[in-house]
Order: sequence, then structure tokens, then C-alpha cells
Amino acid sequence: MLKRVIQIAFLLIGGALGFVFLPPLYEFINLSSNPWLNNPYVSILLGAILLFLLSFSLSDYFVKLIEWMENVLFKIPAADLLFGTFGLIVGLIVAFLVGFAIERIQIPIITEIIPILLSIILGYLGFRVGFTKRDELSQMFTKSSSLPRKKQLDVSTLQVNEVKTNYKLLDTSVIIDGRIADISSTGFIEGVLIVPQFVLTELQHIADSSDTLKRTRGRRGLDILKKLQDERATTVQISEEDFEDVQEVDLKLVRLAKKMGAQILTNDFNLNKVCELHHVEVLNINDLANAVKPVVIPGEEMQVVVIKDGKEHNQGVAYLDDGTMIVVEGGRSYIGQSITVTVTSVLQTSAGRMIFAKPKDEQVA
Repeated sequence: MLKRVIQIAFLLIGGALGFVFLPPLYEFINLSSNPWLNNPYVSILLGAILLFLLSFSLSDYFVKLIEWMENVLFKIPAADLLFGTFGLIVGLIVAFLVGFAIERIQIPIITEIIPILLSIILGYLGFRVGFTKRDELSQMFTKSSSLPRKKQLDVSTLQVNEVKTNYKLLDTSVIIDGRIADISSTGFIEGVLIVPQFVLTELQHIADSSDTLKRTRGRRGLDILKKLQDERATTVQISEEDFEDVQEVDLKLVRLAKKMGAQILTNDFNLNKVCELHHVEVLNINDLANAVKPVVIPGEEMQVVVIKDGKEHNQGVAYLDDGTMIVVEGGRSYIGQSITVTVTSVLQTSAGRMIFAKPKDEQVA
């Protein structure tokens, strides 16, 4: 169907070109005296036939070109196209006004060439400005429409850091973990949560896995995303941005965070380290969980139940209610017993917290 449309377009364009260019050609080759060639309908017919025959060899290339342009345009978010087109229109209007002023100069070469160059340059610059400044423009319009009329004049005095949107990218691990939904519902997370399409694709692959555990975790992640969209006061957006030259999801996240100036929300210890190497700000859910845990001071006493032996000789292992592991020196002989221990030291890392203790002199059975 598309090939037929292109051939019809060639036919119409050929007729128009024949009507304009064939009569001067007849005069150039001394055929203008022929009464048949002086007929404009003959020129239109000849031009249409010539270009229609040419379309059989060129139409396939035009079809491939149009399909390639469709694929490129479909991958670009609608907001980017809208603001890019708006910038293009503004650039062309400015080029028209400047070109109209230049035409009054009446310099032959300048008045013919400069307006064309201005249209190309200013149109391109307008499109690029509208395309790249989409977030700032949308924020400006949102701010101006939400303020009262008497306060709209103060929009120009806003600082850049007040207009800039605070984006936070979610990785696969933090979505599957699920705690992000509970934290979000408390209102402690500000800004817009961004879920990249490549993260959503990875989550879908996990949900479709043949392994029962992976399938359950993937479906839990999709349920968490749905819960975030339903309960969050701020926006949860799906980003179509992708980097086809990169295969690793973590590296794609880092590159997208750099491009958007966003933070990455994760509980992946390795991704945390990669973000530090790339100087990307990262918010680790485990760090937040450790920060809100009760503070344990060396010398403090607590009641624990030793449940298994440790890695080192004569060690026992116990756990607090929040899952914090307690390594009890000399606690192997108390496995299965409730004892009172004295905290000797606390080890705090992004991977979690570990408490070292030893049994108190007086044991409680």
C-alpha cells in the first residue's frame, strides 16, 4: 500500500515538473514550433509518465526510508516531539521575520540566499532547544498555571534548582524488594519515580521465568509497580529511553541517570559501588533501613536465642526481630538457649549490620 502511494506521488510530482520545466526545454532544443509540444497537457502527461517509470526503481528505497523514519519517531516520547515541533515553529517564525527585514535591503545574492540559510539554521536550533529543554519548559508552564494570577509575575524570580524536577530511577532489585512502596506511602520520597522500559522488560522476563521462585519475585515486582502508581501522590513514569549499544541493565541505569541528572534507588550492593565509581548519586534502601534501626551501643546487654554455630571456632549466631545478625563469641555451647549477651562491637555496611557480643557472666536459661 505504501509503495502504491509513493508511485502516485511520483506521478503527480512528475506532472507538475513537466508543466514547469518541459516548455523551456523545448525552446532550448528548438522544438517549440511543434504544436503538440506547445500543448501544456502534453507536457504534464510526459512529465508524469517519466517520473512514474522512474518510481519503479526508486519506490523501494523510499519505502525503506519512510519505515526507518517511523521507527525513529515511534521511539521518541510524545512530549519530546511536541516541544521539538514547538521550538521548530518558533525558529521558522523568527527566520521569516529576519528574512523579511533583509529583503528590504535589495541586494540580489543576499536577499535570495540568506533567508533560506536562516530558515534552516534557526529552524534546527529551535527544534533542538525545544527537544532538549522539554522538562524545563513543561515545569515552567505547570508552575505558571498553578500559581494565583497575582503571583504569576514571581515565576521569573524562581531559582533553577526550584524549577528542576527531582527524578529517581528504580532498578529491578528495589522493585522486587517491595519496601519502596511502603516508604513511598509515608511521603519521605519526593520527586518523580522513573521506571525505565529496559528495567520493566527485565522484570517481565523474570515474571515469565520457568523457575517458580523467580516467577513469584517477578510478579511481586509488577504488583509493587501497580501499587506505586495507585497510591503515590507524585507521578510514576515509564521512560522509553534506551541505550542499544549497552547490554547490561545496571550500566544503562547509570547512563540514564547521568543524562537526566537523576538519582538511582536500589538495594543492590554492587550497583551501589558502580554508581560511586561513575559519580552518580544513589539512594540505597538498605542504608535507610540501617539508619532507622535502634542504636546498639557497645556494653549494652540484650536477650537473644542462639540458633546455630558461627563460621569461626566456638561462635554462635542469633538474630534480632528485624533480622540483624548477632555473632556471639563462645556461644556455640548455648545453641537453642536464651541467654543474655553483652555487645562488644557493631559493624555497619551498605550490605547490612552485624553485632558482635559475648555471653554475660550470669546466664539466663
